Amino acid sequence: MTTFVLALLAFLAIFCATHVLTNKDDFLYVNITRLQSATAQGAVCLDGSPPAYHLHRGYGTGFRSWIIYLEGGSWCGSIPDCLDRSTTSLGSSNHMKQHDFFAGVLHNTSKQNPEFHNWNRVKVKYCDGSSFTSDVEQVHPENKLYFRGARIFKAIMEDLWSKGMKSAENAILTGTSAGGLATMLNCDKFKCLLPESAKVKCVADAAFFINSKTIYGTSYIQEMYRKIVNLHGLTKNLPSACTSVMEPSLCLFSQNVIPYIQTPLFIINSIYDSWQINNILVPLYLDPQHAWTNCINNISRCTSNQRIIIQAFGVKFLKTFNKLPSCCTRGYFLTSCYSHGDMRFPTYWFSATSPRLLNKTIAEAVADWYFERAGFQYKDPYPCARDCKL
Repeated sequence: MTTFVLALLAFLAIFCATHVLTNKDDFLYVNITRLQSATAQGAVCLDGSPPAYHLHRGYGTGFRSWIIYLEGGSWCGSIPDCLDRSTTSLGSSNHMKQHDFFAGVLHNTSKQNPEFHNWNRVKVKYCDGSSFTSDVEQVHPENKLYFRGARIFKAIMEDLWSKGMKSAENAILTGTSAGGLATMLNCDKFKCLLPESAKVKCVADAAFFINSKTIYGTSYIQEMYRKIVNLHGLTKNLPSACTSVMEPSLCLFSQNVIPYIQTPLFIINSIYDSWQINNILVPLYLDPQHAWTNCINNISRCTSNQRIIIQAFGVKFLKTFNKLPSCCTRGYFLTSCYSHGDMRFPTYWFSATSPRLLNKTIAEAVADWYFERAGFQYKDPYPCARDCKL
C-alpha cells in the first residue's frame, strides 16, 4: 500500500512567517464542565480535583459529528515537578478558568473552520501530566499526588457518550503536543468507543518527537521520558507490541507508537519543532550562559553555527520520519516552519497566513483526508474489535 504524503522535503529554510497575533474577536469562549461524578472512580487531576472539559454543541449537518481535542502542556517527571504543576491549571481543575477560548479547529464559523465548524467540539483539559495515560492506584503518601490520566480520559469519554456521542456518525480525536501524543496513545481505544458505523479518525498535531541527541551529544529526552513512565505507571497503557521489544520509555517516542495504531491517523508537524529545539536539542540546563536564548526566542537571530546545528536536526527529523511504514490510511503534513502546533489558532489552521503545502492549508488537507477526497481512498484493513474496553 502507498501512503499519501503531503510533505515539504526542502528543509533548507528554517523559519517561515506564518504566525501573527490573533484578534480576540476570533475566539469563541466556552463554559467549563467540571465532572464531579468522576471522582467516585478515582478519575482526578494531580491534586485530587475533578477533571474538566469544555463542550460547544454542534448543529445542523454536524449534529451527530464530534471533535475531541486533547489539550497539551508538556509532562512532569518528578515529584517536585508534579507538585508544582498541581498548583496550576495543568494539575488542578480548581485553578482552571470558568471559560476557555475555542478557535481554529474548534471554532464555530466557516471563516475559521470551514469543514468542522458545526460539529460538537470538545476541549478536554489536561491536568495529569502524563498525556492521559497514567494509572497508579496508590496516592503519593507525602504530597497527596494522584496519577490517574487514563481514568480521566475514560470518565470524560463516558460522560460525552451519554451526551450524544453514542450516536455519532463522524468523529475525530485530536490534540497538540502532549495532547497529540495522547491522541496516538488513545486513538484505537477512541474508535472502539464509537458506533461501528461511525467514521472515526485521529489527528495528532506537533506530537512526532524524535529520540535525538542534545547539542553536547547526551540523551536528555530519553531520560526524561523514562522518569515519566516510571513515576506515572505508564507501562500497562502503552502498546504491548512496543513495550515487549524495547524499553517502555522509548514507546513514548511517537515513531515507535505509530506503527501499532490501527485507526486512520493524520500527522501534522514542523520539521523544526520549537518544543524539540528547546527541550531536546538545547535543554535549559545545557545553556547556563543563555547563548541560545536569542536564537530560540527568534530563530532569525541565530548565528551561522546555530543555524547549521538546527538544520542538521531537521535532516535527522526527516530521516526518522521516512522510516515510518507505509499505510494508505495515513496522511502527513510537514512544514519547515519554526513552530509548535497551534492548530487551535486560525493563523495556523486556516487563514491567509496559514502554512500551505501543494496550495493546501492544514484545515483543507485534513478535511480532504477525513472525507476521502482529492485522491484519498480509504478502506479499513484493521476492523476494530468490538469487545475492546477502555
